[in-house]
Formats: sequence, structure tokens, C-alpha cells
Amino acid sequence: MFQRNALHELRKWSRKPKHKPLIIRGARQVGKTSLVVTFAKEFKIFLHLNLDKAADRQLFERNDAVEDVLTAIYLAKGQRKPQGRRHEKTLLFIDEIQNSPPAVAMLRYFYEDFPDLYVIAAGSLLESLMDVHVSFPVGRVEYMALRPCSFMEFLGAMGEGAIRESLLSVQVPGAIHHRIMQLFNEYIIVGGMPEAVASYAESRDLVALQHLYETLLTGYRDDTEKYAGNKNSQAVLRYVLTYGWLYAGQRITFERFANSNYKSREMGEALRTLEKALLLELTYPTTSTAIPVQPDLKKSPKLHWLDIGIVNHVAGLQEELWGLPDFSHSWKGKIAEHIVGQELIAASQLVSAKRSFWVREAKNAQAEVDFLFQYGRHLLPIEVKSGHNSKLKSLHLFMAQAESPAAIRFWNNPASSDEITHPSGKRYTLYNLPFYYAGQLATFCQTVPQLN
Repeated sequence: MFQRNALHELRKWSRKPKHKPLIIRGARQVGKTSLVVTFAKEFKIFLHLNLDKAADRQLFERNDAVEDVLTAIYLAKGQRKPQGRRHEKTLLFIDEIQNSPPAVAMLRYFYEDFPDLYVIAAGSLLESLMDVHVSFPVGRVEYMALRPCSFMEFLGAMGEGAIRESLLSVQVPGAIHHRIMQLFNEYIIVGGMPEAVASYAESRDLVALQHLYETLLTGYRDDTEKYAGNKNSQAVLRYVLTYGWLYAGQRITFERFANSNYKSREMGEALRTLEKALLLELTYPTTSTAIPVQPDLKKSPKLHWLDIGIVNHVAGLQEELWGLPDFSHSWKGKIAEHIVGQELIAASQLVSAKRSFWVREAKNAQAEVDFLFQYGRHLLPIEVKSGHNSKLKSLHLFMAQAESPAAIRFWNNPASSDEITHPSGKRYTLYNLPFYYAGQLATFCQTVPQLN
């Protein structure tokens, strides 16, 4: 199995003098368990519990004292418990922790009574059940988000280590631009679900992935019975998970979403439930041109799903996208916008990370910028456009009001820059970056003197 970037975050967490139990949040099948199992190789003792199993749940339900629980866990896993309270070489992983409220409550006592013990918890339905059926001890745990694989991780799985290193330093020679764009095109088709990436890296067979995508979709739909309050809620969730993928990257309204008969209230509740499960994100617009960015929740959001590969599978676009010289025009440009958004969010392990876009909705003068990216004190507008002659009217309108000295365009061509003078007199630099730099945007910004 290829290495995930989140492994570095786990190592940083483990080096903290006072590490709290870590809750890994992420949608089903994004690789939470595989990530922790890989990380566990760096420990002397690995205690792996799966609370889908009754025997593992009973370890928490039959014992009240944290000392007794820990003793029972060591015995159940055939490990010798260290003397005293020193467990600095032990990793305890509690998977599917949402199945046991006593296990959730025990996290605070692991932190308070056994600070040397390394504790990680995860669960495939954890996000939808938090604060409803289970309540995590405030101030006694910390969180990390795990999302589908980024393009950098895809390159690692494909054995393209040299290209990956050049991207890490945002120093890609023009001579290999075409080769990287070919790989990025493959990444768009395959997506970032770890099993799909691993399967494609091994076989290079796109047809073989179709069954995998269908299995994922079936699993997501079946999960609705576990986090929906009633039959009607289940039906709405299933509708979204069947037809909602076709609205990826588009601004949506809740009322009668996807040609349904569902009202705004019930559809909004369903979409927010799936957002909490990290299956999608409702990205709201802002009218701000400076930080802090305040989303306008009264305006229509854009719908971003967790993975472009599943989106393309549902839409039947894999064949169309294969070998396409310029995918940025496919599906009215929404494929390019969606993958840029996926790369931007994958660069952060913060659960609270959100994407945003800018709008000006004045009468007869509407404008929209695809994304906003905060780098230090700067708020950079991002447009996803192709070609030297692409119109960037909305971006220019944003820059006329903004204090930022730079703007970003992602396109198919090699990196370049243009010095722009707006009719208002505002001057700024437009950095034209190839799509494969989207996940490395923060690193690129570090190389720009005017931003630092």
C-alpha cells in the first residue's frame, strides 16, 4: 500500500509532549484504518480494537475503571501490560468507536491517567453521530480530517517519485509538463479513493474500477439507515446519493433539488447530514475581498462531493476524459473546477477547513470567482480557466476592490505570470499555474516575494 501524506501528521501528533487522544474524521473508505495500521509499525505494542465486534465493545461495558479497561484490553489482545503507568511505546486504536458511548467517555481518562499512552479513534459513521448519540470529551481530545488521496499521493502510488519531488518544490521543468498533465488526467478519472488508486496503480485498468465505485455508492446509500431519523429522511438521503452527484461543482437550491419533489427543509437537512459525514461540502459564497471571509448563508451554495472519481463514474465521463487534451471544457468546466477544489481541501488536515468563492450579485452586473485562498494576510482569488485568451472579468472585478497584490489562474499550460493593470489603476500579478500545482498552492506562495 502506498504512503499517505497524513502519516506525517500522525508523527507530528505523536511527538507532542502532551498528546491528547486523536479522533480521525473522514468518510467511509478514505483509508482511516489502513493509515493507522501503517503508523502502528512504528510502535512496540499495537492494540487494535474494532467496536463493531461485541467482544471488543464488552471490554468497555464490563469495566468502569480506566485501569481495569486497559488491563482487559492488553489481555484480550495477548500483550503484556507494562508495569506502572508508562505506555510510551503503545498505540491503542479504537475503530468504530461510535458503537460504544462508554468507550467515547473513556477517552478523557486515558488522557488524564495515562498521558504516555497513544490513543487514536475513528469510525465510518462517526461524523453523523457526533453530538447526537455520542459526545466527545471537550478539551480532552483533538481531531484530524482524512480525505481522499491527493494528486501527490496518486503519484506516489504510481511510482512517479521523481515527478512527485519536483512538484513538492514547485520546480517542474517545462519539458515534462505534458507528461505530468497526462498523469493528472488519469488522476481526474480515477479519483482519490485509496482502493481505486491502489487498484489502478497495480493494473492500469479503468474498467476494473467500475465495480469498486458501485460498491462504494451502495455502501453510502445503505448507511442512510444508520444516520437517518426516519423513513422519509432515509428516502431523501438516498435520493441525494443517487442523483446529487450530477450537480457537482454547481450552485444549487434545496427546494426540489435534482428535480425532486422534496421541500427545502427536508432536502437541506439531508445535505447537511451528508456534509457532516464528510461525503460532500456545501460551499457558500462571500462578498468579501479581504480577510476574514464571512460566508453568506442566505445565498445558494455550490455542491462539492468528496471525490471526483465517483462523480465521473456516476456521470459516465471516464471514456470522454481519457486522453482528452483539455479537460477544463468538459461538463461546462465543472470537472476542472471540482478537481481544483478537491486538491485545495486535501492539502489541509483541519476538520474545520472549508472552501469559499466570491460573488457580486448587483443588478445586471453579476460576477463570480471560483475559489478564494487565504495565504497569511492575503486573500487570493482563483479562477479555473483554460487558454491565454480566457476572459477573467470576474477576477479583475475582485482585484479592483481587493488589497491583494496577486491572483491565481489554474490552466492546462506551463506556469507563467502576467502583469495586469486594471482600468481603475490597480496593478497586480496574475500567476498562471498548471492544474497539478493546485495541491501545492501554499508552497508556491512561499516562493512569491510580494506575498511574504
